[in-house]
Amino acid sequence: MTTLGSLNEFCWMDLKIRDQSGTTAFLSRALGWHFAVDEEDWRQAIKITIDGYQIGSVSSLASPIYPPDTLAHVAYYLAVDDVDRRAEAATANGARLVVPPFDAGDQGRTATLIDPMGAAFSLWQPQGFTGWKFPPRFVGAPHHMVLACDQPDQARDFYHQLTGTPLMAAAFIAAREPTATPQWELSVGIDDLAGVISRAQIGGQDLAARVRDNDHSPLRLHSPEGLSFRVHLLGQ
Repeated sequence: MTTLGSLNEFCWMDLKIRDQSGTTAFLSRALGWHFAVDEEDWRQAIKITIDGYQIGSVSSLASPIYPPDTLAHVAYYLAVDDVDRRAEAATANGARLVVPPFDAGDQGRTATLIDPMGAAFSLWQPQGFTGWKFPPRFVGAPHHMVLACDQPDQARDFYHQLTGTPLMAAAFIAAREPTATPQWELSVGIDDLAGVISRAQIGGQDLAARVRDNDHSPLRLHSPEGLSFRVHLLGQ
């Protein structure tokens, strides 16, 4: 049973994109995700839901807070008890602090780092907002996180030392081929692999490909803008 959303596990994702209409249309068709403005959020943020459960948000890279050359990416948040203390522990163990801890309104406190393997992640200390809350093994929802890198054992140890406990909903695997930069990827649980493959096509372009490493996730889905998600059949 996944424990995503609990303390010391990943608890949220934010899609940082430029092609909002293209990316949201593709992910809606391929995975059944629904994108809509959250009218209860004073920021009028776009939230991602699956059957009414919130699974993420969307940020526009057109905002001046992002450098103009920022590529589309997904920011993943790891829930911790104390952002400042955990960020200090991470840097003491080889991580690089990118965005120092700050308060995100009354929702929580956050910081962004690059781990010793080169993968970016954000810490989240919940206050008004705790993140993912959906039933376990929910079709189309986040299921677990995967980090493929050259030193998976060292990566596992780093996050264990960071949180003080193993990440139960995460997999650390050896990359079979060199990658430009290691990155955390979300694995989505679905019940119709063939359906996802058929829907992940745009103008004859196939945007679903077999994963070429040693984990059990059979597909990697690429959005037209370059966002990457793993997709696997529930029960495998």
